[in-house]
Amino acid sequence: MKTTRSLSAQCVLALSVAALCSGVLLAQPLPPAPKAHLTDVTPKPGFFNEPAIAVNPADPQQLAVAWQINASVAYSTDGGQSWKIAEGTAPKNYRVSGDVSITYDAAGHAILCYIAFDKLGSNNYWAQGATRNGIFVRRSLDGGKTWEPDAVTVIGHESTPGIPFEDKPWVVADTAGPHPGNLYIGWTQFTLSASDLIFSRSTDGGKTWAKPIKLSSVSGLPRDDNGALEGFHGVVGPDGTLYTIWDDRDGIMMAVSHDGGVTFSKERRIINAGPGYFGISGVSRSNGFPQIGMDLRKDAQRGAKNGGNLYVSWSDYSNGDVDIFVASSADHGQTWSASVRVNNDPIHNGNDQFFQWMAVDPLSGAVNLVFYDRRGDNQKTSVTLARSTDGGKTFTNYTWDPELFEADGDFLGDYLAITALGNKTYAAWAHQTSEEAKDQRGRRTRTTLRVGSADFN
Repeated sequence: MKTTRSLSAQCVLALSVAALCSGVLLAQPLPPAPKAHLTDVTPKPGFFNEPAIAVNPADPQQLAVAWQINASVAYSTDGGQSWKIAEGTAPKNYRVSGDVSITYDAAGHAILCYIAFDKLGSNNYWAQGATRNGIFVRRSLDGGKTWEPDAVTVIGHESTPGIPFEDKPWVVADTAGPHPGNLYIGWTQFTLSASDLIFSRSTDGGKTWAKPIKLSSVSGLPRDDNGALEGFHGVVGPDGTLYTIWDDRDGIMMAVSHDGGVTFSKERRIINAGPGYFGISGVSRSNGFPQIGMDLRKDAQRGAKNGGNLYVSWSDYSNGDVDIFVASSADHGQTWSASVRVNNDPIHNGNDQFFQWMAVDPLSGAVNLVFYDRRGDNQKTSVTLARSTDGGKTFTNYTWDPELFEADGDFLGDYLAITALGNKTYAAWAHQTSEEAKDQRGRRTRTTLRVGSADFN
C-alpha cells in the first residue's frame, strides 16, 4: 500500500529540530513548507524517477502525476491528499517507456507523452545502434483515471540501420487565447552526426499530430552530453504566443510562435549559462535543463503587478558548486534580467542544489521551484521548495521533505516536477530508500515516487 503522511508545520519543525540535534540536518534549518503533505505513490521501491505533475485548471481537486519506468500515472481527486495508480499507461509492444510529461488540455483531458524503445544505442550516443523507438501520446478523457487503449504516434522508427533516436519530449497545452485546445511537443532528435530540436503540434486534442519541423537552425553535437541541444520546455501566453526554450552548448535558446506552432522565429540565445551537464557525487548523471513560465495575469490594472512576466530557471556551477537561478523578462522575452540565485545558502560554500523544476502560478503569479538540496554537508539530500511573490527578485526557501537520504549510485533521473494553482503547489521527486529492489532491466535500485503538496493560502 502507498504511504501517506500529513505533515503540519509543527510536525515538520519538530522533525527539523530533532535532526539538527543529531547533526544530520542542514546547518541552518529552513522553515517548513506550509501545510505540507507527503505521499509515497509507489508501494515498493524500484526504478521510479523523472516525474511530471499537473493540476486540472477546470477542477483543481484533480491532479495527475507520471513517472518512469515504465510510463506510469497516478491520479488524485481530492487535491493531492490521496493517489491511485492508473492502469494501461505503459505500451505493451515496447520493452522500455519513459521520459514522461503530462498536462491537462482545454477540455480537462489528461495528456501523457512518453518515449518508447526496445534497447538504447551506445552509452550517451543513442543513435549509434539505435533500435525502434518513437514518441507517443496517450489520452485520458476523465482526468487521469482511465486511459484510451491505443497510443497515438507523434513520430516513430522501425529497427533499420541509421535511424534517429527521439529523446526527452515535453508536452504543452494551449488552454486560452486564439488557439485553445492545441497541444505542442518538442524534443531532441539524435542522429549519428548531430542533435536537433524537433517540434510537432496537434489541433484536435492529441488525436493526430502534424509532420515534425525543426526549431533549431544550428545543430548540436550527437551525444547526450554537453554540446547537444536538449531540454525543450514551453509556455503559452494569454494571447496565444508560444514561447519555447532549450539548452545549447553555451546557454539557453528561445524560439517563438505567434500562429499556434505553425511557424517560429529564428532561435536566439537569451541567457548565457554554464554547461548543461555536470558531476555531482553519488548521482550517476546530473544536468541543469531550463524551464520557462509566465505570469498569466494580463496587466497591472487588474492588480497583477508582474502580469505578463516571463521567467526562466536553470542550474549550473558558475559559482563553483551547483546553484539554482531564475531570470525574468517584462517585454515578452526581448530582454532579460540578471540571474537571481534561488537557493539562499551561503554562496561558494561547496554544497550543491540540483534538478530544479519551476512552475508559475497562473492565478497568483507566484514563482515556485522544487530542487534537491545538499546545503548541510553536500552528501545528505533533502527537498526544498522556493517561492517568489515579487516577480522573481527574491526567493524564500522552505523544507518540503525533511527525510534526508544520501544518494549512492541510484539513477535519480534528470529532473523533478512541480505545478501550482491558486497558491497551492504540488511536486514529485524520486526519494531514495534503504530497501533495494531489482528492476526489470536488472539494475539494483531503491527509489520511491514521492508527491508533496503545500498550501500558501
